[in-house]
Amino acid sequence: MAKLFVSNQDESVRMFKSSALDKISRIHFSVPIYIYVPLILVCAYRSIFLFHNAFWQIPLLIILGLFLWTFTEYILHRFIFHHEPSSAIGKRIHFITHGVHHDYPNDSKRLVMVPSISLPLCVFFYALFYFILSAQFVDAYFIGYVLGYLFYDMSHYFLHHGNFKSKFWSDLKNHHMRHHYVEPERGFGVSTAFWDHIFKTMFKKITAKKETIAA
Repeated sequence: MAKLFVSNQDESVRMFKSSALDKISRIHFSVPIYIYVPLILVCAYRSIFLFHNAFWQIPLLIILGLFLWTFTEYILHRFIFHHEPSSAIGKRIHFITHGVHHDYPNDSKRLVMVPSISLPLCVFFYALFYFILSAQFVDAYFIGYVLGYLFYDMSHYFLHHGNFKSKFWSDLKNHHMRHHYVEPERGFGVSTAFWDHIFKTMFKKITAKKETIAA
């Protein structure tokens, strides 16, 4: 199998000349929890006590938010993070946002989105859903959306640094490792392979014996 990465060790490469910028490009995997769990609680409070959503509306909107996050995850990963521009500045932006992860896939400090990327995306999507949905329902919906994002981020970290016995997690890990080490142009789902099946981006290289790739 061809080597599709620079280093498989838990090590980082410097991305910025500025020490301050380079430092904030690395974060502990738990940082999104501290940022987005309070946001989920605020959305839950607003849904219940400000907008008085019915008891049956909130779980349905949460499920919808979770489902649509998985679609967003797939689209972002396939068409944004894996878009490789031809210009020098475009290549640089691609490396900073996602290319570095494929070069150093087990860098534990670059496995979840840094707030400088995730927070602007959060604001953008909240504003988008605010205009699409009724203001009464957007907070309940966003609970599910942010939960989906957190599941994606935490899953991504542990798919690279965890060992699993359950079939669900071992299959998910094998799916993501194949994306990194076998066919990076396929297998864009991280928290689920559902959209890879829908859009026919599942892996083509299937061996007779099930392949397990160690992270």
